[in-house]
Amino acid sequence: MKMIMAIVQADDAHKVTQALNEAGYRVTRMATQGGWLRRENATLLVGVEDTRVDDVLRILRKAAQRRMAYVNVPGEVMGAYHPQPLEVEVGGATVFVLNVERFERPAGEAKG
Repeated sequence: MKMIMAIVQADDAHKVTQALNEAGYRVTRMATQGGWLRRENATLLVGVEDTRVDDVLRILRKAAQRRMAYVNVPGEVMGAYHPQPLEVEVGGATVFVLNVERFERPAGEAKG
């Protein structure tokens, strides 16, 4: 079994969660914040069998696409102060696939 941890922009989180749910995956969503741009993110946790990892990754790629956006960056960036918005690439998903040593579901909870 694997735990897929995907960090997506908050703007994409609903779309990604919905796409995963429609494909039959359970998702836990946590509100998080990026360090560099200090923008709101969502960290999604999806537990899956090893054989389903590629399907989840496909859904993530499709639902959380990268795009260019202008963002206000607080403070200094690479040694220079930027009072005007910077064009940066946002979106997509940063994904970690972790081995799960043990998995338990509460007694009486339905599978699937």
